[in-house]
Amino acid sequence: MKQVQVQIKISPEDINRPDAIRKAALKQADCPDNKQISTRVLRRSIDARSRTPHYLLTVAVGDRETIEPQESVFTPRKLEGKTVAIAGAGPGGYFAALTLLEHGVKPVIIERGKDVKLRRKDLKKIYTESLVNPDSNYCFGEGGAGTYSDGKLYTRSTKRGNVGRILDLLIAYGAPGDIRIDAHPHLGSNVLPRIVRKIREDIIACGGEIHFNTRVDDFLIEGNRMTGVVLNNGERLMTDAVILATGHSARDIFHALAARSILIEAKPFALGVRIEHPQPMIDKIFYHSSPRHENLPAASYRISTQVDGRGVFSFCMCPGGYIVPAATAPGELVLNGMSLSARNAPFANAGLVAQVLLDDLEGNGNPLCALEYQAAAEKRIFEADGTKGLQAPAQRVSDFIAGKNSESLPETSYIPGIYSAPVHELLPAIQSKALRTGLKDLGRKFKGFDSSEAKVLAVESRTSSPVRIPRDRETFEHVQIKGFFPCGEGAGYAGGIISAAMDGEKCALAAVKSMS
Repeated sequence: MKQVQVQIKISPEDINRPDAIRKAALKQADCPDNKQISTRVLRRSIDARSRTPHYLLTVAVGDRETIEPQESVFTPRKLEGKTVAIAGAGPGGYFAALTLLEHGVKPVIIERGKDVKLRRKDLKKIYTESLVNPDSNYCFGEGGAGTYSDGKLYTRSTKRGNVGRILDLLIAYGAPGDIRIDAHPHLGSNVLPRIVRKIREDIIACGGEIHFNTRVDDFLIEGNRMTGVVLNNGERLMTDAVILATGHSARDIFHALAARSILIEAKPFALGVRIEHPQPMIDKIFYHSSPRHENLPAASYRISTQVDGRGVFSFCMCPGGYIVPAATAPGELVLNGMSLSARNAPFANAGLVAQVLLDDLEGNGNPLCALEYQAAAEKRIFEADGTKGLQAPAQRVSDFIAGKNSESLPETSYIPGIYSAPVHELLPAIQSKALRTGLKDLGRKFKGFDSSEAKVLAVESRTSSPVRIPRDRETFEHVQIKGFFPCGEGAGYAGGIISAAMDGEKCALAAVKSMS
């Protein structure tokens, strides 16, 4: 039988019953229940638009041999003498390294932070001592920013590369197979570190090098070609190409590029708050009932509105999750969210942010003006009450909208703690006004979203890089410097684990081609 694909609806009660799924798929395909006919779920999502949420499944139906999944396999080649320096051991850097090894090119990865195991100790110090290690924190270290801030695998950038290959490689390194079929796959910050460690072990076993606690401080350039990097220990590392995958928070890298007169551009980003609700409240708003069915995951959302032509939207939503301190230097306060794989914590949080447009900024001819705007907001929030350390200023949502201080605050998942403060005054005025107006609209669209039991914490500012490093659309090389491949979130070309991994692969392939 030739393979066909059908879409079926399955109730939460039946989602864990393979026989019910098979029966519904065969009926939809108008096939008899024949043992020679096999079924396989290709895609799974939740439709919560009606009063009764249900699962939508895409199922392949056909002869067994026609629907078996095709697995991607990492196939390294013997190294042939070429070397590429990769700055950053996040998804962009690690998947670039795997691709280089498949083409016989040696990757040398330079990572300013520590490996995933040692990195945990520095994260603990952030909570217990309010100490931020500028090289090892929620943003810097092996695995990148996503490793300890949720591990979401969803991307809308399906035209930018082979999403399936990335997912298959993650599965090969220990991710659950469900990430291949879930519409919004998620690993969790308790699972992703093990996968990252296995990727590292493979890179080293195949001849690659990884140097932790080592930072790129400068670039070696001869004529218009980048020939290597200068490390923080003074070593000059000569290579055939350089892939820069340092993430959206490596401000020192942007300053180093500017000091070298290497072309960079200011880029719009978004800034706002972390909004937190009790998870049962989010279940009720988006599943239309509470408590939710035991076979439904904690409800999530992706919502947006427009205020005077400016986007206000949710970002990095973490159902059943925690708000975490994501500063990368002393003297700043930055928030992010994370969930463990079970997503069973009592609160839901998300970034709720408003666009920062270049017209908002003074001196917008300065390529670092958006970065400076971001940094100033983080410093102001930190200094709002210098005695609080990494405690976050917070307001009930209803008070934030009304522009008044909260006399009391609900409980929070944010371990350093919160204190009542006029968040509406601490944020940049343009984004504060847009958020307050936007929340009114979102409260009308999603009844209860603007509840006084919800609160906002400041500041969520690392939504994306405030700098773009221009590159050629065909070669992926920098438009000015040959042999230099800006990559991933920090360069302005990705927005998450999967898109960064795909961009790393593309940059690696382009680097290989440039050396042939």
